[in-house]
Amino acid sequence: MQSTFASAQTAALPYFDEARSADVVNARMGEQTDERLRQVMSVLVKHLHAAIKEIEPTHEEWFAAIRFLTETGQMCTDWRQEYILLSDILGVSMLVDAINHRRPSGATPNTILGPFYVAGAPEYPSGANICLDGKGEPLVVAGRVADINGNAIPNAKLEVWQTNDDGFYDVQQKGIQPDSNLRGIFTSDAEGKYWFKSVKPRHYPIPSDGPVGKLLGAMGRHPNRAAHLHFIVTAPGFDPVITHIFTPDCPYLPEDAVFGVKRELIADFRKVDDVTVAERVGLRAPYWSVAWDFTLATAKTV
Repeated sequence: MQSTFASAQTAALPYFDEARSADVVNARMGEQTDERLRQVMSVLVKHLHAAIKEIEPTHEEWFAAIRFLTETGQMCTDWRQEYILLSDILGVSMLVDAINHRRPSGATPNTILGPFYVAGAPEYPSGANICLDGKGEPLVVAGRVADINGNAIPNAKLEVWQTNDDGFYDVQQKGIQPDSNLRGIFTSDAEGKYWFKSVKPRHYPIPSDGPVGKLLGAMGRHPNRAAHLHFIVTAPGFDPVITHIFTPDCPYLPEDAVFGVKRELIADFRKVDDVTVAERVGLRAPYWSVAWDFTLATAKTV
């Protein structure tokens, strides 16, 4: 049974009307509706109806949109989230992230998590090599985790993952890549320092064999992501950072398929040819080196 509030609203707008369609729909919400849900649904209905009125789709076009959403859901698995991919290529993931991570000046900026994050990566000691398949150009990543005042943050957790040199994450190639290839968790030392070995990241296409990939093609867009390493950096009392570091020589920096590149996250990758220096880190020359510091902001208290 409708509440008195809902009945009054419905009585004012009882029947569908093209000119006031969004108002008619929103008037049906009951008095007991959660206020945040009321706000969200009211805005969504308002803008959806406005878009439909501007586009004026045919029945065939609308059913094509419904089929697209159906196929997107059917493409989702335990390790592939096609809806996240859709959110990513429309720039929505980056926008939501930006709204939720407005940090003080100097703090490391966030970027998108991406659809291939997997919890439970192995923990490694400093200096370990996360490349288990032996492919790619060797890389050393080293730096420091500190607060916005420059004070070291010891025991910070740094979780890292990336594609292999063929452009695939381990979960995309079960039985081909070793499990947890190019994934690992490291801990900063008493001075906030960390370092590990990996391979230089390369650009790669996001999955384009599903409805999102077909949509990209229909819009005349390529599916390539700029070369990067993913990081999640956490420490008690600090705002977690989900971020990337990008190589400066990647041709897709200005046109990353999911809009994930921020200028502040483009790192300086340097080639090291010194044999003695390479021996110190347990590699053969030449190898790539990148120095990257993370600056964490104090967690907000409610």
